[in-house]
Amino acid sequence: MPKDPHFKKVFQRIKAKKPRDLDMQFEKAHEQVFENLDCLTCGNCCKTTSPMWNETDIQRVAHLLKMKVAQFLDQYLIKDSDGDWVYPSAPCPFLTLEDNTCQIYEHRPKACREYPHTDRKNMLGIMNLTQKNAVICPGVAQIMEKLERIYN
Repeated sequence: MPKDPHFKKVFQRIKAKKPRDLDMQFEKAHEQVFENLDCLTCGNCCKTTSPMWNETDIQRVAHLLKMKVAQFLDQYLIKDSDGDWVYPSAPCPFLTLEDNTCQIYEHRPKACREYPHTDRKNMLGIMNLTQKNAVICPGVAQIMEKLERIYN
C-alpha cells in the first residue's frame, strides 16, 4: 500500500507544477498498466459508480433492448442534480456480478468505453476526476504510483 493511498500530495504537486509532459506520461503509464491488468478481476467501476449517458448511448442501448427510449429511461436511468442521465444506484444493472462481465459490452455508453479516462489529452483538466478514480480503479492507482515517482 502506498504511503498516501489517495495520492493527495502527487495530485497537489501536478496541479501546482502543470507539467508539459503530463499527457505523455499518463498515456505511457496507462499503456504499461493496462497491458497487464484484467479489468474483469475487479469491476469496481461498474460496482460503485454510474456512467453519464448521452442521448446517443440511450438510443443505442434502448434499440438493443428493443425498448422505446422513454421506457428505457423509466426503467434504468434518472437525471442527477447536474441534469445528467445516470443510474439511480450501483451496481450497474448490466453487470454480471459472478464474472464482472457487461451484458451490453459492445453497446456500452461512451463514458464506460473511455473509463478510467487516463489515456486522453488535457489530463490536467480532469485531475479531480482522476483522483476519485484512483480510489475506485486499481489501474489508476498503479498509474499514479508511476507518476508519483516521476513528479516527486
